[in-house]
Amino acid sequence: MILPLYASIEKLDFSLVEAAQDLGATYWNVFRRIILPLTLPGIAAGSVLVFIPAAGQYVVPTILGKGKVTMLGSILEQQYKSAANWPFGSVMGVVFMVLLMAAVVYYIRSEREEAA
Repeated sequence: MILPLYASIEKLDFSLVEAAQDLGATYWNVFRRIILPLTLPGIAAGSVLVFIPAAGQYVVPTILGKGKVTMLGSILEQQYKSAANWPFGSVMGVVFMVLLMAAVVYYIRSEREEAA
């Protein structure tokens, strides 16, 4: 998450921040209206990079965390194996995939707008 955020903040034109402060904007307004929208592609990229491994891995937390750490993949595995709740596990899997696809589509669209 840190690398995409760093890249988007590094590309930020700080003259816009300075201009907003010269015009009387508060720090919160500068963040909300300038910094956050300009760094949103980096936030989206970092979120996708963090969410994809969290959604897909269930073996690594089981082996390294000895079953004490729960991630999305571990929860899905529990629904199918120990709880034997196949319908709920299927719904959770579909919801995770829809969220993942929405994040990827948002990231692709924000990159296209940034390139244009």
